[in-house]
Amino acid sequence: MKSFESIYLGLPEKREPVKTSGYGEAPINIALIKYWGKRDKQLNLPVTDSLSVTVPDTLTQTTIIPSIASTDRVFLNQTQQSPDSNFAKRISHFLDLFRTHPQQTFEIHTQNRVATAAGLASSASGYAAFVLALNDLFGWQLTDDKLSILARIGSGSACRSLWPGFVYWQAGNRADGLDSYAFALDDTWPDLMLGLVMVTHSAKTISSREAMQITTGTSPLYQAWPATVTAHMHTLRNAMLMHDFKAFGEVIEHNALTMHATMLASWPSIDYRIPETWRAIEKVHQLRREGVPVYFTQDAGPHIKLLFEAKDKAAILAVFPDISPVLLFP
Repeated sequence: MKSFESIYLGLPEKREPVKTSGYGEAPINIALIKYWGKRDKQLNLPVTDSLSVTVPDTLTQTTIIPSIASTDRVFLNQTQQSPDSNFAKRISHFLDLFRTHPQQTFEIHTQNRVATAAGLASSASGYAAFVLALNDLFGWQLTDDKLSILARIGSGSACRSLWPGFVYWQAGNRADGLDSYAFALDDTWPDLMLGLVMVTHSAKTISSREAMQITTGTSPLYQAWPATVTAHMHTLRNAMLMHDFKAFGEVIEHNALTMHATMLASWPSIDYRIPETWRAIEKVHQLRREGVPVYFTQDAGPHIKLLFEAKDKAAILAVFPDISPVLLFP
């Protein structure tokens, strides 16, 4: 891990637990202006800023317990994971950064209220909860920006899952990443709603991390992405200030489509959309043709997320009866 001593942010060299267990919980976040591309792969430093909104009541809950076992024991949704699984290996690799000695082991219990590895940012809520649990176990009492930095090292978008509402992740410029962290925005939108359109329960075919690497390395369209994000961010911030839902919806949908276009132009080409995704998108287009203002965003997965205002909830549910709409600022 490059320059990690500077990322410890003043943590004591002897990091002994101060409690018998540590607990943390964090929600998923949905990127409205996407994080896509890294200037440093080891520290998960992004090429551009990004902006997300947190989804209430979609928690990852994590408990960490010091262990006397010879290896870490990792449980996901009450099922012990094989040490050779990607999930367990990523958890243990992250814990390597904080062990007092190589023989120190832990038992980790993670409960997800979202589908793991299915395109709903479970890694973001997972690493945010993980860092909060570590902070609790070791008694670090870290500030929000430092917690955000540690969460970012686990999974980039995890740095945005520490707060409710709108969250801004500044890309920063420093090589050590100490100026790359997220923070909550004061903006609110009391009647803004979100609906998750689940089109499959299968894990996605390629991880976000791998897809991002292929895109940035091979897509001829990626060179236009940073300037596009800057323009989209300006439009979105103005729309949030004015509560201009049409401008808000159009820019988040355009940003998502631009990201997926860069993936399609990669080699090998990456396309997360399946037939059910396209059918859901066509329903969105039909609703707009009928005068119902609803827009979608899509992350690195097959699902789409609908954004609409509370006044249009009934019309949306008539077409998407299974979405369980969530008020984003309850």
